[in-house]
Amino acid sequence: MIEITSLKNGIVIDHIKPGLGIKIFNLLNLDQLDDEVALILNANSSSQGKKDIVKIANNLDINLDAVSIIDPSATVNFIEEEKVVEKKQLELPEVSKGILKCQNPTCVSTTERNIESKFILIDKKEKMYKCAYCDHIYDVEE
Repeated sequence: MIEITSLKNGIVIDHIKPGLGIKIFNLLNLDQLDDEVALILNANSSSQGKKDIVKIANNLDINLDAVSIIDPSATVNFIEEEKVVEKKQLELPEVSKGILKCQNPTCVSTTERNIESKFILIDKKEKMYKCAYCDHIYDVEE
């Protein structure tokens, strides 16, 4: 049996829908951190049945907008001295910069290297964004 120890300091992204933990891990480039990172897939959950969890030691500077775009129902716990000092419920950001990539091959954000992508939330329930440059609709679920 593998033991996942508690964090002294860091962040725990909890209540991630099963299968989305790896997407969050990849989007945040957590494989490039020098600090300890634990990715727990399909953990038992009394409220959800199954869930994913990401634990990041020491690093308190992650892009919460990126996490919320993948799973807005996830919670983020900030840990100091092995205690939860802040618990944050995520929401989809109204504006997303540099996270999503426009699917339109002629969009200025895909053709120009120095232009950061920018999307505006148009439907919170359906997780739909619109490119600020070309109006291309981006469905986060796809």
